[in-house]
Amino acid sequence: MSGAPWKRTELNLAKRLGGRRAGPTGRTGSDIVGLPWAVEVKHRKWIPKWILDAMSQSVGAARDGQTPLVIVHGLNTRHDNDLVIVRLRDWEELYGTVGTTEVEEA
Repeated sequence: MSGAPWKRTELNLAKRLGGRRAGPTGRTGSDIVGLPWAVEVKHRKWIPKWILDAMSQSVGAARDGQTPLVIVHGLNTRHDNDLVIVRLRDWEELYGTVGTTEVEEA
């Protein structure tokens, strides 16, 4: 595997989640397989500030036992299609650590 950062990110997340990197599947399959979720990984140079600000606001508002999450809703769209954003560490607290967390940072 080449040293492309997005490939390392997929590999590291696959290990952390307990699945395996599927390789270049394009639009035909998940980036990580062997899990009960269809995982699509997006590696970007930066995450939009408004998303980070929304998560920071949710983290600040969360009280004991609450999981911070952000819901993104598009104008004139059904709420069934809203996106829920949760930090990976919070996801692992909800679902447990399926795989190993002994991975390199990408």
